[in-house]
Amino acid sequence: MLKLAYNNQEVLIDQGELVSYKVDDHEFIHQKGQPGWRNSDTEMFPIIGPTAEAGFRVHVPRGNAILDQHGLLRELDYDLLENSDSEARYRKNYPRGTVVMNSKFPEKSTAQRLIWPFEFQFEKHFSLGDHGLKISFIVNGERDMPFMLGYHPAFQIQLDKPTIETDEQVISLQEVLDVGSKALEVADCNEIILKDQRDLKLKTEGFGHFMLWTEVPNMVCIEPITFYPYAADQSNLHEGFMHLDTDQKVFTVNLVPL
Repeated sequence: MLKLAYNNQEVLIDQGELVSYKVDDHEFIHQKGQPGWRNSDTEMFPIIGPTAEAGFRVHVPRGNAILDQHGLLRELDYDLLENSDSEARYRKNYPRGTVVMNSKFPEKSTAQRLIWPFEFQFEKHFSLGDHGLKISFIVNGERDMPFMLGYHPAFQIQLDKPTIETDEQVISLQEVLDVGSKALEVADCNEIILKDQRDLKLKTEGFGHFMLWTEVPNMVCIEPITFYPYAADQSNLHEGFMHLDTDQKVFTVNLVPL
């Protein structure tokens, strides 16, 4: 377990997973073992969304990739590159065409092996400071590689009726619960605030959208995404791809306590 600290802020990271973010001893992150979700954060890459109805095949220029829901990045391990009192850098490497065993098989999936026909390196950086907690994602890979990226953090809920607010709308927790497993889309949005016992703003760059998910009243996932996966049929999921048209692309999420 890696600990970062800055003034009244404290972060705990477990092999690249953000498991705690406290400010003045107030915990923002959903804790493992509590109802709702078995994780506290993860990434969705190189796709977002389910694929079972398409036979786990995703169309890419080099033929069909075989991917389960939300891709294969979460099946890889992070390597710690460096860290200091308030910063940490992690990386995952994927050699082109490497077969990855699917941890959901056979209990939750019929896809035993996953494969992606492009090489990539994926970095996750944590930086704690006056700005709050900044989490950066750096995608390096083959030129023109298609991909989507989603960040999937879960936050504790402590009030009976919290809200999730943008400049244009106020969303109740009940509205998110009513949508269920599909997740509620918040399109064309780069800033969103969780209004709870203590408010938390998420400011993003590079993503463009959010989706909201929970099936319990004690937590909510506020997920920056590059594409809302239910905007296309699973067989047409490739319609949501962006492409790596430079040496790398950088995406950021700032968690800003209010």
